Amino acid sequence: MGAAASLTFGAAFWKGAFDGGDASGAAARPGPRGASYGRRGPPDANGLRLPEGFSARRVARGGDTVDGTDYAWHVAADGAAAFRTRGGGWILVSNCEHQPGGASAMRFDALGEIADAYRILDGTTQNCAGGATPWGTWLSCEEFEEGRVWECDPSGRQEAKAHDAMGVFKHEAAAVDRRNRHVYLTEDWEDGAFYRFTPRRWHDLSEGLLEVAKVGRRGAVEWAPVPDPSARRRPTRRQVPGTTEFKRAEGIWFDSGTVYLATTYDSRIQAYDTRRQRIEVIYDALASRTAPLVRVDNITATRGGELFVCEDIATDEINLGVMTRDRKISKFLSVTGKNHVDSELTGLAFDPSGSRMYFSSQRAHGMKGEIYEVAGPFRGQRT
Repeated sequence: MGAAASLTFGAAFWKGAFDGGDASGAAARPGPRGASYGRRGPPDANGLRLPEGFSARRVARGGDTVDGTDYAWHVAADGAAAFRTRGGGWILVSNCEHQPGGASAMRFDALGEIADAYRILDGTTQNCAGGATPWGTWLSCEEFEEGRVWECDPSGRQEAKAHDAMGVFKHEAAAVDRRNRHVYLTEDWEDGAFYRFTPRRWHDLSEGLLEVAKVGRRGAVEWAPVPDPSARRRPTRRQVPGTTEFKRAEGIWFDSGTVYLATTYDSRIQAYDTRRQRIEVIYDALASRTAPLVRVDNITATRGGELFVCEDIATDEINLGVMTRDRKISKFLSVTGKNHVDSELTGLAFDPSGSRMYFSSQRAHGMKGEIYEVAGPFRGQRT
């Protein structure tokens, strides 16, 4: 195998780019600074510091019965997504990054009250993040060397299916480009790869082409077929000479022709332009001592084009940030207090209206984990 390439461009651009302010991180490009959602207030009863005008409630705790149901929620909640239901409600699905793993779901009515909770995936291992499909299913990703992608029915009526064609590796997350009919996949290793899967038939993920990214000069991306997606003899990330290393590729999101990708080990966010087939570093926390976020992980975007970003760092204050479309970045909320020691933030998802955001403090209360709903004047919500 040839020597692997790694992403090293773009760091100089970020040197001294942040002021470390409460909610006024400097622009990622030259330009004026400005507040995003305002300063964070003092911690609430759950240890959350929220901007003015926002409120939060806990909707689930690992090991406890979900309010109004007889279902005990899973521990170590990770990747999540929300799916619209008839009558104005929605279903929130959530992975269990534990052993055993699996995934659960909470159904909300049109008023936002919990109506039901149940299991949608069993018999799997350490389900980390994933991604929603345009046809209404949840892709749950197993995060271990022999991990697979499981396609789940949010209603729980249909049995989940594993798709080996999407690769057997330490999966993290998935993002679907419906226009070009690709699924992008991340791998959580320090020398992990960035993958693209093209189904043979759209909506059917059981067969198709798995490719790996090779990044060249000026961020030009070449996609090379993975000879053996099942990884029977060699890990997928080591099958193609020159495969570019993405240092713990975790959160991924597709929006308007761009795939956003967070790499936790080097605290970067990168943007892949699917039309130009080029990738660039748009956030590099290690290039500045005052970067507002470090160890970036789970990401999601709003209808208004803002990118919300979780930190994966065990400190006394863990942050959830926001990057605007013009790439200004700041802290949005923080999780503090002894109940969140050694935790990380995961499971970012918005309800169909865009007015409620869900996220998890994965190891709150000693590996149990909690899921919170944050409501307020998010930009881009339906009116």
